[in-house]
Amino acid sequence: MDDPDTPSVTLRFYEELNDFLPAHKRKRSYRRPLFLSPTVKDVIEAEGVPHGEVDLILVNGASVAFGHRLRDGDRVAVYPMFEALDISPLLRLRPRPLRVPRFILDVHLGKLARRLRMLGFDTLYRNDFGDHEIVEIAAREHRIILTRDIGLLKHGAVTHGYWLRSTRAARQVEEVLERFDLHRLVDPFARCTVCNGEVRGVEKDTILHHLHPGTARTFDVFYQCNDCGKVYWEGAHYDDMCASLSRWLEAPVKGE
Repeated sequence: MDDPDTPSVTLRFYEELNDFLPAHKRKRSYRRPLFLSPTVKDVIEAEGVPHGEVDLILVNGASVAFGHRLRDGDRVAVYPMFEALDISPLLRLRPRPLRVPRFILDVHLGKLARRLRMLGFDTLYRNDFGDHEIVEIAAREHRIILTRDIGLLKHGAVTHGYWLRSTRAARQVEEVLERFDLHRLVDPFARCTVCNGEVRGVEKDTILHHLHPGTARTFDVFYQCNDCGKVYWEGAHYDDMCASLSRWLEAPVKGE
């Protein structure tokens, strides 16, 4: 901005919020022209950052809500969600962090949904969910929206959401585990990968009618989904699934 007499605010976005900015605005303070008296939420989203990923805003060093109106000369610092850090002395922009994370995914994330369920996380997914339906369910059931659609996270009713940076499902799993500090909460194979229901151990005799004769002869330990009735056992794919679990849980994500 060339004219120093033009009303403006100084913005600075922190950590992964920089992913939404063009390169010349990342990890630095910069001036933005100010017209009328916009809310800080309006300015943040005009910069391309969805409010669902923001958890703390400081204006001139004081924490403010999304509805705070900006004035010429204000300095605005914007921070991402602090799911793993208690910032209760400051003004959070949502009622509370989701200490027991529950997710809802958009229609493009079916592979990620199956993997998160395999890790034991409550994960809603349907390939016919509409955006408004996702937002309504997330608000009603206190779920975190995971999406590749930045526009979805700009919906006014969204409180908890995350834009996945990667397009690869395996990498997305690592990204979610790191972003929400979930490694210690993993409970492998506790949920049905098909319907998200809880899986429990079951007596072999009660599910024989579901099994092929070869499976019944070879295996003795079985599990069943409480909701859809799908039966699981430690078959040929079990070792591959365990290997995937080990890779995802080895270390925090350091980059793409």
